[in-house]
Amino acid sequence: MRLSLTTTGLLDPRQLAAWSSERRRAIHAAVAKGMRSGGREVRNAARSEMRSAFTVKRASFIASMGVKVFDKKPDALPALWVGSKISWLGIHAYGGTVAGRMLIPLLPTRIGPKRFRQVIDGLMRSGNAFFVERGGRVLLMTENLRENAAQLNRFKRAERQRSGTKRLQRGQEIPIAVLVRRVDLKRRLDLAAGVQRALPALARAIQRELDQA
Repeated sequence: MRLSLTTTGLLDPRQLAAWSSERRRAIHAAVAKGMRSGGREVRNAARSEMRSAFTVKRASFIASMGVKVFDKKPDALPALWVGSKISWLGIHAYGGTVAGRMLIPLLPTRIGPKRFRQVIDGLMRSGNAFFVERGGRVLLMTENLRENAAQLNRFKRAERQRSGTKRLQRGQEIPIAVLVRRVDLKRRLDLAAGVQRALPALARAIQRELDQA
């Protein structure tokens, strides 16, 4: 995604080229400085969009969204990069399809991928995991056994909520996850809208630095 910030005056490339090399360097440095200070507004706006789009439980998720100024090319105006270290966040900004054999946990609340892998690994090592086909779906099942109590707590609670029972029988089969081959994700993060709202503040920050250049 590329957004452009345009204005008249010093940022017009045709007028910029007319200045002396020393003046161009001063303008280049001022724009970079303005982007660094005004970039905080852009970062905060992007993080606000993340809070609106997702149920946030970890501050590190929001903190992953940041900004960076690229100003190493003297013959081009600096650029402000806005993005996150989380690789899968982009698909929520655009929407799309994830293909492959995937296990979707059957839980009413989110479970982290690392914890989910630990559950599956524990069940597989104990030999207490198997697939069945029910109602056109392929389900990963397990038995309610004492040796897997640590892995099954959340899934037992979910099964009790689904079935409306207060207690599960020892050895009762419990669905853990459904096997799918593709997941279609709709866009839920309007990152561009958040950034666009912060562009006037960014422009003012750049203009302040240009006035002092």
